[in-house]
Amino acid sequence: MDSASRLIIDRTQRVLDERIRPAISALRVPLELASAELPGEPIAAADALGLEYLPYRVGTAWGAAWSTVWFRATGLVPDEWHGLRVEAVIDLGFDSTLPGFQCEGLAYDPHGTPIKAVNPRNQWIPISDEACCGDQIEFFVEAAANPDLLDHLPLLPTWQGDVLTASPDPLYAVRRADLVVFDVQCHELALDVEVLLELQAELDDGPRRAGILLALDRAMDAIDVHRVGETAASARDELRAVLASPASSSEHIFSAVGHAHIDSAWLWPVRETVRKVARTTSSMTRLLEENPEFVYGMSSAQQYEWLRDHRPEVYDRVVDAVRGGRFVPLGGMWVESDAVMPSGESIVRQFLYGQSFFRREFGVTCRGVWLPDSFGYSGALPQLIRKAGFEWFLSQKLSWNQVNTFPHHTFFWEGIDGSRIFSHFPPIDTYNARLSASELAGARRRFAQSARASGSIAAVGYGDGGGGTTREMIGRARRLADLEGSPRVMWEQPDDFFERARAELPDAPVWVGELVLEAHRGTLTSQHHTKQGNRRGERLIVEAELWATTAAVRGVLDYPYDELDALWKTLLLHQFHDILPGSSIAWVHREAVETYSRLIGAAEAISRRSLLALVGDGEAEFTANGSSLDRGGASAFSVTPATATDALRPVVHEHCDGVQIDNGVIRVVISPDGLITSAVDISTGREIIPKGRPAGLLQLHQDFPNTRDAWDLDEHYRHHVENLAQADSFAVESDNDGVHVTVERRFSRSWVRQRITVAPNTRTFRIEQTTDWHEHERLLKVAFPLSLHAEYSVAETQFGCVRRPTHTNTSWQTAQFEHSMHRFVHVAEPGFGVGLLGDSTYGYDVIRDADPEHGVTTTVRLSLLRSPRFPDPMADQGGHTHVYAFAIGTDLLGTTAAATELDVPVRSVRGGSAVTPIVTVDEPDVIVSAVKLASDRSGDLIVRVYEPIGRRASARITVPSEYGPGQAVSLLEEHTDAPVGASPGPDGTVRLAPFEVLTLRYPVHRRPGPEHRFGKGTRS
Repeated sequence: MDSASRLIIDRTQRVLDERIRPAISALRVPLELASAELPGEPIAAADALGLEYLPYRVGTAWGAAWSTVWFRATGLVPDEWHGLRVEAVIDLGFDSTLPGFQCEGLAYDPHGTPIKAVNPRNQWIPISDEACCGDQIEFFVEAAANPDLLDHLPLLPTWQGDVLTASPDPLYAVRRADLVVFDVQCHELALDVEVLLELQAELDDGPRRAGILLALDRAMDAIDVHRVGETAASARDELRAVLASPASSSEHIFSAVGHAHIDSAWLWPVRETVRKVARTTSSMTRLLEENPEFVYGMSSAQQYEWLRDHRPEVYDRVVDAVRGGRFVPLGGMWVESDAVMPSGESIVRQFLYGQSFFRREFGVTCRGVWLPDSFGYSGALPQLIRKAGFEWFLSQKLSWNQVNTFPHHTFFWEGIDGSRIFSHFPPIDTYNARLSASELAGARRRFAQSARASGSIAAVGYGDGGGGTTREMIGRARRLADLEGSPRVMWEQPDDFFERARAELPDAPVWVGELVLEAHRGTLTSQHHTKQGNRRGERLIVEAELWATTAAVRGVLDYPYDELDALWKTLLLHQFHDILPGSSIAWVHREAVETYSRLIGAAEAISRRSLLALVGDGEAEFTANGSSLDRGGASAFSVTPATATDALRPVVHEHCDGVQIDNGVIRVVISPDGLITSAVDISTGREIIPKGRPAGLLQLHQDFPNTRDAWDLDEHYRHHVENLAQADSFAVESDNDGVHVTVERRFSRSWVRQRITVAPNTRTFRIEQTTDWHEHERLLKVAFPLSLHAEYSVAETQFGCVRRPTHTNTSWQTAQFEHSMHRFVHVAEPGFGVGLLGDSTYGYDVIRDADPEHGVTTTVRLSLLRSPRFPDPMADQGGHTHVYAFAIGTDLLGTTAAATELDVPVRSVRGGSAVTPIVTVDEPDVIVSAVKLASDRSGDLIVRVYEPIGRRASARITVPSEYGPGQAVSLLEEHTDAPVGASPGPDGTVRLAPFEVLTLRYPVHRRPGPEHRFGKGTRS
């Protein structure tokens, strides 16, 4: 850059910073403030207006962490401001320019009606476009003293993340509370200059850049720095020509949509998110009213419901804007959930409850899934997205990959079953775009499909903590709509972009399989109690639906629609991508664990009362089997008389090498230190444990990632490992349930107890582990070295499984050193395999070794506990329980059955009569994932089945005669012309492709009377 250009740029930047921007609100008079501090949680505006307000002086400290202070502002419009545009400017004491991560407020008029938000980039409050002299001004600001927890890297431990441990000292002081004149010309000049300064920085030396610099220099000459407001129009005249020069017809087009990605919980509790949604939407609806070209999009039906229930005045404005087509419901999900750990049924219900809300409230059906920030995406999703009726998928999170750059931006994503969904990863690499020239130019350079596609999406606005689009961003977009040297920007609904992109790229490239995020691997393990609550909640609500459906169809109880809806919505909220992954503050996870406890109790209560109603009065013992597999003498979905087991107890031999347990199927040797030194499949004689490398070994790693504690598990954790091989106690006992070996180990400040059980006549032994965990920045794994030459590990995912190489030939495989699983991971060589099962764990890794003594061996390790320090400095401290199991000589279907056995225990119930199942499936390789009544409350029966291991299957499904023939429907339980699978044949037989999910709807054929108790309830 030549010195003359540098001088122009430096001159322009200083005038912009020190003269033009301050001139936007140069005329000001102070407002009078009074304040009222709440002693506890937030209250309704109607109640807050009547509080006792005491005089407040600007500069006085206010607001302990998480507290709320209401400010009342009053003032008088000066006579000389008559007819001018007047605003208020409130600086609550903002620590930075980043909205959503510090104090913020919502302004109300004297009647308690929300006006708009106040945050670091949106400090203004509208007063009057044409003020009258002497006007009395009064408004209120509900100010939230949310602590700034994200003000530095690395992210250091803080106690401010829970109201129970936060400092009582005030965090903020109001810096400014003024009534100002908003100078439109100065505002517009500032935007002109900003856009051109940024644009020239992205241009090569040439006529266009030279012309911009010359125009800027002349504009600075036109400004009198002591009378900026009077000379701003002249300066703008000097810039008009360079701003009017049009873009090339082939320029990249950014389809901009206003956005404020609001995390449903993260560095703030759920209750604060309710207020963040109100703040942001109040500001965004005002921008929509003032800017007819602007389009704003918001996802998460849960957030709309919060707005409806807590800020109905703002919700009414949103409803009007949605009907006008410019406030766009996005994503069709209840929340932007994690996309790896939730069960298949949970993902279905995210779609079902999300789309149902948008249809009911707005008459809108979302056409795409909007998940910009979830931490990776399961290969099961494309089928579920398609069968829920969606046409497209959007994310950008893989731009965070630490090693490999994802090769596509617009592409088809193919799932494990072969389904494809048209997908887009915006090359702007953020969901918080501000439309800076560097953002746009970088995205244009990166766009992988630029040869054939005209553009990409830009989600524009401050996000994560809310805030949204600003009037400055809208002003930038106007200038960038058609500006030489810059990509073009136009406000557009995502559906319109995807229609155009699909037409431009009918044969877009294809990515097959899961979309793995090469970061945030620790989220598969962090906050174990949260993950355990989710897993149990998922299983228990599905089981509650089964028994409630059975009771309703048999005419003994009404179906509890409202109760089940409430449980699902609660569970789905807590699958948000910063709650279930364990990356939120202590307050969020403390409340989540309490909520899961209530949810589990409520689901258990539904199952219990349904079963009691079904079996009737009596004292006979029955076994209720809520799983889709026959076991324990009980057929699937039935209640049968309990029978005493006649299986022989395993044979126990104790010797100097420990204890040998033989149950007739497997023979296991456990050393005096509680390690599995031998595990033999008796029928084949196959030994699965390598000599000298015991299984069930607990391993402790230092876990200190480079930046994001709760999120990241960096590969260097493997460089240090401590084997917890020595036991402090060892005991053996036998009972009718099998042989139990109990060992205890103490290490550092913690201890662990493992109870290893070999039951009669089973291929699976289980380990029940209790841990008193008091480690920090450590990772606990349990290792199972295996004499298997396994090319792949196969892990359960939603409605199926995914194969992953055990080797690291490529950078992609090397970067995937921690994998996700649901209930199991299976490793095998031809003819023999082993399954590892977990009741509440999601992370695992595989280590492939080879040496002359053992040949190729495969070690699978389950991740049990972490102890990150940020954002929760006491994450996972205290007591934990895990159950994991080792299934020897099983194939994938057998491992799936073993996982079901572990996941869904049979129930004991006392009553008068057995209960036959309302749904039967005659083949074990077709699994039933849900039996429920239709969500539209018609009384129709919904049965969802899937093929779990990746091969074609068929089975005959039988339902009660009260129902007509089943029809294949969408995941939203609707008849559709879209491909959703084949309906059953005349005899009830269904045929499934590999990993196919099939939802069947059986219409009520006849209603003979009061024995059908389908319930009524109020749809919510």
